[in-house]
Amino acid sequence: MAKYILKRFLHGLISIVIVVAIVMMLIYSLLDRTTIFAEDEVYRKLQNNARTTYTYRRWQDYGYLHYVNYNDWLNEQVREGKLDPETKDEATDLGRKPEDDEGVVAQYVKEFTDYYESQGYKVERLKAVTSRRKVAAGGQAELFAHKDRPLVSRLWRYFSSIVTIDTIHYVDEDVDIGKRELTFTTHDPVYGGEKFSPAIMGNGTKHKYLLYFDDKFPYLHQNLITINLGTSYSVNKDHDVLETMLQSQGSYVTRPTVFPSGHVEESADDLHTAIYLEGSLAGSELLQSRFEDDYTNVLTRRGGRSKVAFSFSIGILASIMAYALGLPLGVFMARHKDGIVDKLGTFYIVFIMAVPSLAYIFLFKAIGGSMGLPTTFDVNNGTALMYVLPIVSLALPSVANLMKWLRRYMIDQMNSDYVKFARSGGLSENEIFAKHILKNAAIPIVHGIPATILGALTGAIITERVYVVPGTGNLLTQAINFYDNGVIVGVAMFYGMLSVVAIILGDVLMSVVDPRISFSSESR
Repeated sequence: MAKYILKRFLHGLISIVIVVAIVMMLIYSLLDRTTIFAEDEVYRKLQNNARTTYTYRRWQDYGYLHYVNYNDWLNEQVREGKLDPETKDEATDLGRKPEDDEGVVAQYVKEFTDYYESQGYKVERLKAVTSRRKVAAGGQAELFAHKDRPLVSRLWRYFSSIVTIDTIHYVDEDVDIGKRELTFTTHDPVYGGEKFSPAIMGNGTKHKYLLYFDDKFPYLHQNLITINLGTSYSVNKDHDVLETMLQSQGSYVTRPTVFPSGHVEESADDLHTAIYLEGSLAGSELLQSRFEDDYTNVLTRRGGRSKVAFSFSIGILASIMAYALGLPLGVFMARHKDGIVDKLGTFYIVFIMAVPSLAYIFLFKAIGGSMGLPTTFDVNNGTALMYVLPIVSLALPSVANLMKWLRRYMIDQMNSDYVKFARSGGLSENEIFAKHILKNAAIPIVHGIPATILGALTGAIITERVYVVPGTGNLLTQAINFYDNGVIVGVAMFYGMLSVVAIILGDVLMSVVDPRISFSSESR
């Protein structure tokens, strides 16, 4: 069994890599990359050469290419000690045209060009844009190099950084931050040191808190191992996709907060989320009054649920409703084949299969709205009633699917030889159905239970979009609308991982229900 699960898991990982590769190829190779600027206000305001360089910088952020600006390269030379600051300032002054470069400028322009052309980059020089003999807004001369990222390189970069482990060597070794260490405390400073609450804190790590307790499910949290699905650049700018899905939403929740400096005030800052931000303390009097080191970048507490929580709540309740209705109806249809209930059930199944999901979702929304039920979600002031229509819209197709398959499996079993032998042995129809037919027919249904539960985490794209549910399904549509490539790839990765786990758990559960099923390759 263990060997089978390992083999299935490895095949699943290969499938995930293939899926992510296809998604990346579609996004980065087949779609127009300029679409990412459709909602970019900064891009609209820039002009001339400034817009061009901004375009390449953003393409680098989104993972399309490698980009190096001449001025950035000069700064790097200074940091490495290859160039003194005075010479760097002189070399920065590009001429309006290439032929205007002289002396130190010409020397370093040639060095920059030769080096990056030898590395396979394309070097571009933009002449200064002038108006009335003056340099126009955003028209300064620019020099930069760029090279498209190969798909293999992009895949390696993505998968090699999915899992990161926080260590005391995260902060640059050249930065003086005191003793690099992990500290265990039984009285968390976030609670003023008065409440018994164990925590592990770091210095030199990315996160200040590596392990801690709070009042949010699942109550024990860790930042030692982080899963990175990609960075969002539009939907939740500069935040990881998984963080975006798990982060609370809604209005800020303030409470008395004891800052590391000892200062106490009503604040929404969640000090447990503090990460290192070099130089942040020196540049802000407000931060200096609150913090003692550069662990100042914190998230805020919000009152609403996370995207995953919204999707899972709707999905799991819809699944319970589907199994509670679909299984008994499927059994009843099979036992009374060709009866009135069977015909009505068959009509319902055909209707659900034939009508596009978007059509009956809007139908349910219209009917529910006329009955006074909420048709959209309110993150801050929501009620239980706002879950009714999305749950019903999700459950009814699943009800039809369960009815269809359980009816089919049971009717197939009814014609089996063991049923005939059971009848000849004197067993009643109720005993035959309960102990034999239903048990065997339910085995394929059982296989889909893990997929149903884990699938609730992924959300329902169409349903969440129609009812404006702030869940993971709606997140994908937002990412597509805003051309947020990082979120699209990250959500595809998330869906892929859940699918692999669901299939493996389904196989295990099926073998538990039916001992005759064995995944061992040994001959018997």
